[in-house]
Amino acid sequence: MKVIVLGAGIVGITSAYQLAKSGHEVTVIDRQQGPALETSFANAGEVSFGYCSPWAAPGIPAKAMKWLFMKHAPLILRPKLDMAMLSWMSRMLSNCTSERYATNKSRMLRLADYSRIALAELRAETGIAYDERMQGTLQLFRTQQQLDASAKDVKALAADGIPYEVLDRDGCIRFEPALKHVRDKIVGGLLTPKDETGDCFKFTNALAAKAEALGVRFAYDTTIKALDVEAGRVRGVITDRERMSSDAVVVALGSYSPLLLKPFGIKLPVYPVKGYSLTIPITDASRAPESTVMDETYKIAITRLGDRIRVGGMAEISGYTNDLGLARRSTLEHSVTDLFPGGDVSKASFWSGLRPMTPDGTPVIGPTKIIGLFLNTGHGTLGWTMSTGSARLISDLVGGRAPEIDARYLAINRYG
Repeated sequence: MKVIVLGAGIVGITSAYQLAKSGHEVTVIDRQQGPALETSFANAGEVSFGYCSPWAAPGIPAKAMKWLFMKHAPLILRPKLDMAMLSWMSRMLSNCTSERYATNKSRMLRLADYSRIALAELRAETGIAYDERMQGTLQLFRTQQQLDASAKDVKALAADGIPYEVLDRDGCIRFEPALKHVRDKIVGGLLTPKDETGDCFKFTNALAAKAEALGVRFAYDTTIKALDVEAGRVRGVITDRERMSSDAVVVALGSYSPLLLKPFGIKLPVYPVKGYSLTIPITDASRAPESTVMDETYKIAITRLGDRIRVGGMAEISGYTNDLGLARRSTLEHSVTDLFPGGDVSKASFWSGLRPMTPDGTPVIGPTKIIGLFLNTGHGTLGWTMSTGSARLISDLVGGRAPEIDARYLAINRYG
């Protein structure tokens, strides 16, 4: 059948590739001039199959109040008269219970582990190179309180059969030797050895080329005006250039997905949560990370990408704004220089992107009330991690096949 995929980020491109592999005639539409030029451009570089948690967690409301007064806060709130923001925040707070956290984390881990398998198979079949490493993620704790609090994550990992290892200070240094220079600043860590790293921008562009070789058509520099819906069925997409007809449409527009769906009465609880990153050239490899170190205090990931270090994190709730605040850069610089001193942050490039977050942390993948209209969005900080598994799911659902994992609780109808 003819399928239009809206969005050429990591989720859109993996979806298009998988749909084309399944025999569909696929067109990708994006307002940018090429793949992965928005949220997928300079993300943290983590492919975090094990370090995969909802932001909505027990204790977060109390922590959020404390973070508001921190100089280097992981959460920044710029409140405004925005009903979508207020509704999203209310729903997120309602998910900050132990029961909902356990449910949401289990759903996320299941999809992430499925994506781990899918990514390995895709890498084997395509030979794509993207500064990839398969050495795991170290969640680094600076205080005993943080180490003790990780017990809830350990419980969830164990329940879903995800490999992990709790490390003391020396264990952390064995995993990341450069931490020997700051051993007194850490108490321990949680290692998820199946996690990977890689440059999402490189991967997405390489896969887009593979998709094009399979016959996928790309309509870049094209503005999506509206969905073409008639009698409860999607008929195509209206752009600033033409009307494109199709049998099915997959919405993979990240934070902008709700704006397209709203006129049709589809209330998608996805809201932009801005993240920031620095990309720093490595000048001394002995003082650089080998894989990903997640600084739990500041919620910042420090990742090795070839001859660069990618430092990414923070969550700024400020709507659809994409300005670069110098205070946010200061926080990234503080985290990386505190744990890996010696790098030249003056040579870093600074970036921000809008992550599409759901209030429960789990993406929205599946059909809608409009026949032929499917969603693959709301992956938050884990679009790179969950993209290949999400693509397989959406390809199966569009094609009318039973997915390989349970996708019932990923669809939009879970919100009622």
